[in-house]
Amino acid sequence: MDGGNQSTVSEFVFLGLVHSWSIQVLLFMVFLMLYLIIVSGNIVILTLILTDPHLHSPMYFFLAILSFIDMWLSSVTTPKMIADFLRENKTISFAGCMCQILFVHLIAGSEMVLLVVMAYDRYVAICKPLHYSTIMSLQRCFGLVLTSWTVGFVHAMSQMAVIVHLPFCGPREIDSFFCDIPLVIKLACMDSYDLGIVMNADSGIVAVTCFILLLISYTYILLTVRQSSKTGASKALSTCSAHVTVVMIFFVPCIFIYVWPLNITWLDKFLAVFYSVFTPLLNPAIYTLRNKEIKSAMKRFRNYYMNSKGNT
Repeated sequence: MDGGNQSTVSEFVFLGLVHSWSIQVLLFMVFLMLYLIIVSGNIVILTLILTDPHLHSPMYFFLAILSFIDMWLSSVTTPKMIADFLRENKTISFAGCMCQILFVHLIAGSEMVLLVVMAYDRYVAICKPLHYSTIMSLQRCFGLVLTSWTVGFVHAMSQMAVIVHLPFCGPREIDSFFCDIPLVIKLACMDSYDLGIVMNADSGIVAVTCFILLLISYTYILLTVRQSSKTGASKALSTCSAHVTVVMIFFVPCIFIYVWPLNITWLDKFLAVFYSVFTPLLNPAIYTLRNKEIKSAMKRFRNYYMNSKGNT
């Protein structure tokens, strides 16, 4: 950075979720348990999909990528939040803050596009079943995943290219548990109102575009199948309901944070916790509880483990 833009702030201070020490200790135990469940739950899904030949299909390939992304989305902010519950001074270095912003937007942007890819996969499977194996080839699956990561990377870098050059010369308190662009921009030593709108619009374009594509995709799936069969709508709804549920719990908080911010501190904190902790927590539960093939794979894995243990 040049001298005119050089930051004199070496670290930021998080105000956290609450101020009461007893509640922070309680939250430490709660979120530590939730984080361990997130990591273990997503590792279980990854292990099942990688080891069970019955799950070697495009749908489960994308589900494995989603589990990997969810695990890292939570890991960018949650361990720091958990550790800060037991700290009086909840600080983060300037570089650490920039890294949080980079990886949150990289991973979240990639997940948004991946959810669109998963909707496309369901569209091909339900509406064009005879051509499914040809259209969703291994090469195309890898290409779609690479596209999701590329969009996430471009989105994150477009944000970073602006924020790392902002002048931070005084205020350093962030009323949250992690660094996010709307909160960090407010600390810049300049009139940041217009810049905040532009940066939110950048995130909003990605979120709204993906959300609209998802709504169109699932609506088209239901309408197409309903025309060909009276019971088709219920079957399609059963197949896609898990995907739709995941889409809603991921996109709704993001939309209210970036597209239509309410500027209510406690609500912003709740929404941030929801998409960084509860979304990665709920995804494995939703896909496991509503998916017969995943349940069957878990039984096969458990039986194999018990048999192996019995033989030894």
